[in-house]
Amino acid sequence: MPYLIDGHNLIPKLGLRLDSTDDELELIAVLQEFCRLERRQVEVFFDGAPPPQAGTRKLGAVTATFSPLGSSADNAIRNRLRKLGKAAKNYTVVTSDREVQSNARAMHVEVISSDEFAKILKQVMNSPRVAKSERVVSKEEVEEGLRMFGGKEN
Repeated sequence: MPYLIDGHNLIPKLGLRLDSTDDELELIAVLQEFCRLERRQVEVFFDGAPPPQAGTRKLGAVTATFSPLGSSADNAIRNRLRKLGKAAKNYTVVTSDREVQSNARAMHVEVISSDEFAKILKQVMNSPRVAKSERVVSKEEVEEGLRMFGGKEN
C-alpha cells in the first residue's frame, strides 16, 4: 500500500530539524531507504517552496511534491486524494493534521499519525536485515581497490 506523507509533520518526529536547509532532502533519503527495504511507494508533500523549487519530482520510489508559497502540503494531499477517487482507499495517509486525517477517513483511506509512522521507519531502519545488508569496507580493501584500479591513496 503506497503512502501519502505530510513531510513537515514527519521531519521533527525523526529527530531531523525543520530549520535545517536540507531537512526535506534528509527526509527523502530516509524514505528512499525505507522504500528500498520495504518495497513500497511513497509520495511526500512539503509546504511553501519558493517558485524555482515548487513542483513534483520523482526520486526513485519517492515522489516529492513541493507546494508553492501560499499553498500547503495539506491542500496538496487533499487534492491528490480527490484525484485518486476510489483508488484512494488503496493508500495510507501519514499526517498529524486532524483536518487532513478527517478528510482521508471520509474517503475510506487508512490514516497513520506522523508519530506512529516515525516508529515504523525507525523499526525498519534498525531491523537486523538492514545490518546484514550494510557492508563496511575495511581500509585495507579500499587500498587494495585503489592499487588494482590505479587510484592514489590518501
